[in-house]
Amino acid sequence: MPQPPVVHRPQPRDDALAALVDDLAADPHLVDEVVRAVRAAFPEATRRPSAEIRQAVAALLTAGFVAFTRDGEPDFTEACRFGAGRAALGVPVAALLSGVHAGRGRILEIAIERGRAAGIPAEVMMQALLRLDRYGILLERHVVEAYRAARRDLRRDHRDARIALLRTLLLGEHGDGPAPDPARFGVRADGRYHCLVADAADPAQIRHLERAFSRCGGAVAPVSGRLAGLVPRLPSPAPDTPALVVTTPAVALGRAPAAYALCLTALRAAGGDARAGTRRAGTHDVTALAGETALAAQPMLAGFLSESLLGGLDPGDEFHHELASTALTYLDHGQRLDRTAEALHLHPNTVRYRLRRLEELTGLGERLTVLETVRWWWALRSWPASSIH
Repeated sequence: MPQPPVVHRPQPRDDALAALVDDLAADPHLVDEVVRAVRAAFPEATRRPSAEIRQAVAALLTAGFVAFTRDGEPDFTEACRFGAGRAALGVPVAALLSGVHAGRGRILEIAIERGRAAGIPAEVMMQALLRLDRYGILLERHVVEAYRAARRDLRRDHRDARIALLRTLLLGEHGDGPAPDPARFGVRADGRYHCLVADAADPAQIRHLERAFSRCGGAVAPVSGRLAGLVPRLPSPAPDTPALVVTTPAVALGRAPAAYALCLTALRAAGGDARAGTRRAGTHDVTALAGETALAAQPMLAGFLSESLLGGLDPGDEFHHELASTALTYLDHGQRLDRTAEALHLHPNTVRYRLRRLEELTGLGERLTVLETVRWWWALRSWPASSIH
């Protein structure tokens, strides 16, 4: 006699596991937890904008949850894009794997903690974790394969050699193979070179800048997640780009590491004032960014200044944010009411009123000396993000 069809009914424990996966997928803080783990284990990630790393992690997690809850072949498109993107940015494969492993580990830790809290039996959790880990292994494989494929493409146009050369000259690192010959790229031991660093993230944008600066000679390539280079001269006119590019005056090759570190500091300092909604773009000499760069090197002092000068402001009060933004614009425009009003699209009387209210709350007055302006500007630019803790 034919056997009756077997009817598969969901078990209560399966329902609990499905609820756990749904809870993880819907948790808005999960991405931040994983990003923190990735950035802690993946030093190259700290040199990229947080939003960029967060977007990649979110996309990989979403693909993972879909693969876990549905039958069929998992979609590793985002994993391949991420791996190829890290190769294009000159990120070493060891650093990339550290970040991927840290992310996988943190997901497993969180899943175990919440599974125990939900009362899911150990054997059920073990099967789920094994399945999750198998997906993690496949994801890692796709990331690495895409990375290596992109590196092969880079070797064909000698970009890989330029990356290795710059990591040696700017970071003092030496790979396993023979060090690239600087003379191959026209870099001489007795030469003087402008150091450059760019915050470009889009591959097409990176390529555009790489070609523009490479026409001047020297070596230009992604290093540690940012486009960097040493060129004997700068292009004129400067390349048109929405990215921020920081350059130094020409220095001897022995001073290249210090020039590179200065460029990175200046790039972070001049990346924009989120509160004012501004962001620099184009090519800037580091000497033009001297003020922001010097102040960025003293975050603790910025916290002390904000607390001592702006203690009367409440970070939770939106009007106080408007007062601080107005005062910062006022100082940025030479303490001129008319220019401040024009920049903020406000009536001069509105600017005058806000400055008067800020003076009542903090003591900020008019006709500041140069050093007083620096102190107030620094405090306003740092408030309320800076902290002495």
